[in-house]
Amino acid sequence: MTARAGRRGRTAIGLFAAAGLLCGASVLGTAPAAARQQDASTGSSGAKVLPMQSTGPAERRFNLVFLGDGYTADEMPEFRANVEKHLNVLWSTEPFASYRSYINVWAVETPSAESGVDCDPGLGAPRRNTALDMGFWGGCDAQSVQRLITMDDGKARAAADLVAGTSAGNRQIVGLAHSDTYGGAGGTYATASGGNSLSSLITPHEIGHSLGKLQDEYDYYQRGVPGGRYAEGEPDSAHHTVLSARQMREQRKKWWRWLGEESESGGRIGRYEGGMYSTKGVWRPSAHSMMKTLGYPFDQVEREVMTRAIASKVNLVQGHTPNGAPMGADRSVWVDTLHPTGGELDVTWRLDGRPLPGTAGLRTVDLRRYVPSGERPRRLTATVTDPTPFVRDPAVRASAALTRTVTWTVDPSVTTDPAPVAAEFTGHTATDAPVGASSVLYADTTHPVRGAVRVSWAVDGRPVANRGNDRDLDLGALRLRPGDHTVTARVAGARPSPATRLTWTVDATPATVSYALSEPLRTVQRPGRPVEYVYDGPFTMRLTGKDDHGGYVVTQFRVDGDGWFTYFGWPTDADAPFRFSPGGTVIDDLVYGKLGTPRAVPWDDATPDYGTHTIEYRALDAAGNTGPTKRFRVTLRPPQ
Repeated sequence: MTARAGRRGRTAIGLFAAAGLLCGASVLGTAPAAARQQDASTGSSGAKVLPMQSTGPAERRFNLVFLGDGYTADEMPEFRANVEKHLNVLWSTEPFASYRSYINVWAVETPSAESGVDCDPGLGAPRRNTALDMGFWGGCDAQSVQRLITMDDGKARAAADLVAGTSAGNRQIVGLAHSDTYGGAGGTYATASGGNSLSSLITPHEIGHSLGKLQDEYDYYQRGVPGGRYAEGEPDSAHHTVLSARQMREQRKKWWRWLGEESESGGRIGRYEGGMYSTKGVWRPSAHSMMKTLGYPFDQVEREVMTRAIASKVNLVQGHTPNGAPMGADRSVWVDTLHPTGGELDVTWRLDGRPLPGTAGLRTVDLRRYVPSGERPRRLTATVTDPTPFVRDPAVRASAALTRTVTWTVDPSVTTDPAPVAAEFTGHTATDAPVGASSVLYADTTHPVRGAVRVSWAVDGRPVANRGNDRDLDLGALRLRPGDHTVTARVAGARPSPATRLTWTVDATPATVSYALSEPLRTVQRPGRPVEYVYDGPFTMRLTGKDDHGGYVVTQFRVDGDGWFTYFGWPTDADAPFRFSPGGTVIDDLVYGKLGTPRAVPWDDATPDYGTHTIEYRALDAAGNTGPTKRFRVTLRPPQ
């Protein structure tokens, strides 16, 4: 829902209205000294900055800054726990999972004099003395809506400014209210209630608004009231249209490149009526997705937008041989790149526009092999590209978010001073927490004037081949057996030392998940088939995740092959099991738990889906491992 509130400098756009960690700080990169130094009080108000995840200098990363309001000094452990859960759910969501290594995460503790936030849950509730003036009803505005949470803009910016190196251009503020009431908002900043059962799913939705400028896909503005017919022209929104599928293909507009594919959020990418608060006359790509129904992931169209949004906050090229003046041909040239958690970047080297043979993927090229002495000045380029399958639009692929080129002039008449450079590591995936078995590890090094520092990798003491780019190691390609493994990276030929040898623990054992159902009429066991439970009415399911390395485990389920849905308990109680029923349960004018074809709003088709259904379930752990999919069947009998 689009909403604005102006009380006390509050602003918010994109109310999250639809219907769903960390066991310790997870660090994916070497924490810069500035980040480590911020783990201390930073003002007379007692505010404290905690680096929850450090992947590089704040100036070179996208920074998520979590602010808490309504938490007293004694309640700060609860704030940290809420941040950790929200964070691990975010890491289970693409594209955040694949680009986790681009992101620093900070928690700014601003103790409040009183516990709770304003007007929670109603306008008659008391105003509270809090650090950021957060409140429901758009800041206690009777003309707003109850679930719209806003905070004071100036106070929020001042708190976020405590994180050195961050600014409006490289950060996203997420404000968590100390409340168990459902609510949130997206706009300049994102907000969510910290402790509601759905809270950790509010955060990625609101970041979708704030960072990706995605629009709501709701077919209503006011809950319980259908939104009417859309009567405007073609929307600017990337995931809404008035065009038919044929028109999209013929005109090559909107999501024509994705049409017909299986949607990440269930069903197929196509045309589904309703969105932008209208019930008729406008269409969206998927039946349900992150921007329509809590619990489902971003579909491919939204994911492409979010991939560009995250990548645009950083520079793929983190450093390179100076190019401000012509350089000699008697030296090596290098580029340092970012390192996505979900894959490797491509590097293409060209001399006067022609690819240099044998250099694909290399971060360092020795010019002595390619530019003979006495030749004229030449033009050398290194183009760094992100080959992610999340992007299909060539314009997005060619944008600065996903493609960067560095250019040098090579003049063979220039002589290079071969100053000695120690061969050692300069940056790497953090070694103080287990990494997942599908992650990409990285280890950057210094750059000698001539030649290159070579990195060798080993798993459990055995060398592994890693041709081309030796700065990255794709663990997923190794297909590690379950269990813990030790990965080492060494500067080849160097004497072992902390500067020349790195060690990681790889957690290759995914989390497990168990289910507990309410008592069935009977249980059916058939050889070679999943167990079947028979019910003649509503039933409940509880999913419980467990991991040998600890940490918050995200559990998910799907029904009859529909999209994966993040388990959150029950909307009114995170500790209650999820409830399935023939027609679904209406809570605050939204519908939850319809068995078979889902319903989101009361006017969706309520035809009960009796018969047999397959429920699949799985778990995702804090290291990023996705466990195996398991299943059982449920038969729902119609009333006799």
